[in-house]
Amino acid sequence: MLVNVAQLEREYFERRPDMSDPDQMVSFGTSGHRGSPLRGSFTEAHILSITQAICDYRRSYGTDGPLYMGKDTHAASEPAQRTALEVLAANNVDTIIQRNNGVTPTPVISRAILVYNRGRKQHLADGIVITPSHNPPEDGGFKYNPSNGGPADIDITRWG
Repeated sequence: MLVNVAQLEREYFERRPDMSDPDQMVSFGTSGHRGSPLRGSFTEAHILSITQAICDYRRSYGTDGPLYMGKDTHAASEPAQRTALEVLAANNVDTIIQRNNGVTPTPVISRAILVYNRGRKQHLADGIVITPSHNPPEDGGFKYNPSNGGPADIDITRWG
């Protein structure tokens, strides 16, 4: 399955979700939001709002340790990471990513969170993983892992 990466990135940055279309709204499934820039369901607007919500959630729960961020090789992962990093930086969130623009799978992020938080009661770490997992190449995904290292449960994904 081949995708036009340039078109995918263009749609990611330029397309605005149609608020009257429920399929284009932010919607969390198994720990995260998934969609495609080609369908208007995974765009810069989605990542801006989700990342800001994560920053607000962190602030309200006192999560002020580092945020570990990983991504996979799906074409939408790189632009989504750039967008998320801008929001995190604007919110003064210390963020740790793989050097040289490398990829980092979900289990590595979960383990990093657990290792960092071991024995801590405050200044806890959490994470974001940018991946649609097994979904098609034109899809993107954005998952939040709270300080327990696991996927965000419904009490978090419906927060706010």
